[in-house]
Amino acid sequence: MRRSSEILIFHLAFLIYHLPFQFSKSVQSNSMGEYATHPQSQADALEDRLINFSVRIIKLSASLPRTPAGKHVAGQILRSGTSPAPNYGEARGAESHNDFVHKLRIVLKELNETSIWLRVIERSELIRKDLLGDIIIENNELCRIFTASLKTARGNVQ
Repeated sequence: MRRSSEILIFHLAFLIYHLPFQFSKSVQSNSMGEYATHPQSQADALEDRLINFSVRIIKLSASLPRTPAGKHVAGQILRSGTSPAPNYGEARGAESHNDFVHKLRIVLKELNETSIWLRVIERSELIRKDLLGDIIIENNELCRIFTASLKTARGNVQ
């Protein structure tokens, strides 16, 4: 009979230990892009931001017109706009410093390509400009973050 009480205590301890972590995942950035203090690391926050960006790209590509041009652009932006998040995940698990830098370059390259596709969508008026403003701003901010990260990583050659 003691086993059930031991299991119950174990589950309560497990829940209590993991409870603060679950709350930290729901913290959002403020308008300045700053994150509240919580156990989540900056790398985790950046990965979350890239995942959210990917979700926005998926929704954007789904809303493009079903014309030949719209389908082409949708496929292109879907590929380039959703790849930075998993590539950043790969960079975080890099086997060497050079591998890390290489994978960060891929993230930046894909973000730059996404920037071009966003401008193509904007100029061709496939979607209203007011619907693109926030995602273009986010893409530009992510490009700046990864440009700075690459400069830092190149300076920290090991």
